[in-house]
Amino acid sequence: MERPRPRVLPTNPLKAAIGMLVTVAVLFGIELYDVATPVPNPAMDLDANGIQPRTLDGLDGILWAPLLHFGWQHLISNSLPLFVLGWLLLAGGLRQFIGVTAVVWIVAGAGTWLIGAPGYHVGASGVIFGWMVFLLLRGFAQRSIAQILVSVVLFFYWGGMLWGVLPGQPGISWEGHLFGAIGGVLATWLVARSTRRRVSRAEPGTLAG
Repeated sequence: MERPRPRVLPTNPLKAAIGMLVTVAVLFGIELYDVATPVPNPAMDLDANGIQPRTLDGLDGILWAPLLHFGWQHLISNSLPLFVLGWLLLAGGLRQFIGVTAVVWIVAGAGTWLIGAPGYHVGASGVIFGWMVFLLLRGFAQRSIAQILVSVVLFFYWGGMLWGVLPGQPGISWEGHLFGAIGGVLATWLVARSTRRRVSRAEPGTLAG
């Protein structure tokens, strides 16, 4: 069976765009709630549900951290790459989108919890880094010229963000960026392996003449 041609754009671009707009809107809704309901005790602040490295109380932050942001500027800076990269990721279908996001989300959060600097770590940038790396690598993994061309465009536009995996930037969770990128590499490998297995299972037998 011939390997299916990898898609570059979502099957339904408008539907995918609406889905990503809703996703970003949910993050704005969470931030609006956080800002509109200040609490006297900082420990009760919504951002306190983020990742607190090497503490049992901060372990569940792996689930919540990408949904939380330290203010509007933090959220706004993440919104455009979240929308664009998520929209491109939907080219692989909803199942692949969910699978890649889950791998990146967990790897980024777990890595941050293990080695992150003391304090709360929140923000969707770890997921964004994972998506970015996945989109950069998927064309090479699937041998798709079209996807490689897309990755080249992404690299020239947002490639500078990859420096965020290095320590030294005050207030930036480089640990989340680094492990998000590692999650993107892992997700690329898992998707490529899954694709090869599906094609191998679907290959018809050979009949001798």
